[in-house]
Amino acid sequence: MGDWSGYLTLILQGAWVTIKLTLMGSALALVVAFVAGLGRISRVAALRWLSTAYIEFFRGTSIFVQLFWIYFVLPMTGLWAPTPMQAGVLALGLNVGAYGAEVVRGAILAVPRDQYEACIAVNLTRFQRMRHIILPQALPLMLPTFGNNAIELLKATSVVSLISLADMTFQAQVVRSQTGNTLLPFVTILVLYFAMSSVLSLAIRSYERRVTRGLDGVR
Repeated sequence: MGDWSGYLTLILQGAWVTIKLTLMGSALALVVAFVAGLGRISRVAALRWLSTAYIEFFRGTSIFVQLFWIYFVLPMTGLWAPTPMQAGVLALGLNVGAYGAEVVRGAILAVPRDQYEACIAVNLTRFQRMRHIILPQALPLMLPTFGNNAIELLKATSVVSLISLADMTFQAQVVRSQTGNTLLPFVTILVLYFAMSSVLSLAIRSYERRVTRGLDGVR
């Protein structure tokens, strides 16, 4: 029993790594999603092209390949040699951010046209109408899909075990190799993944209710 207590501690240490990956990866994905999503509807052709190229590339290639390129190939260029944590956050953030960018673009375009016309009528600048009028109405449309993307990112963190980053999946494999028991470690991480995704889902729903409060009369 004492041995299994030690193995559980090992898995919980991996769970903390998974949580850090999820939080940092989600933060990066959110920033990238807004930058690329706004770039897709920019009046500047170069920004639209760059944003589209980024989105299509990261949506059209495997996250496994992206992770391996960042961790194994990028150091060969001499530009940067990321740590396993940095490589994991970068791959997860850029991959999920590409999907989030289309969410941002679609939500902004879904805001009724008369809202834009009203902004122009009161002589708001493009930045002012985006900051004060358009984004506050588009954000509630983004949140449900952002929540799904965050949960997908959480589940995708298991890929970092391929570069020997000691997340939950990696630690479960260590426990399995040391004990020969497959059921217990993988049932444990199954429960932990479900618990984490449930917390994420509840947090997003709570924030969505807070954001949408008072907007019903606007939309």
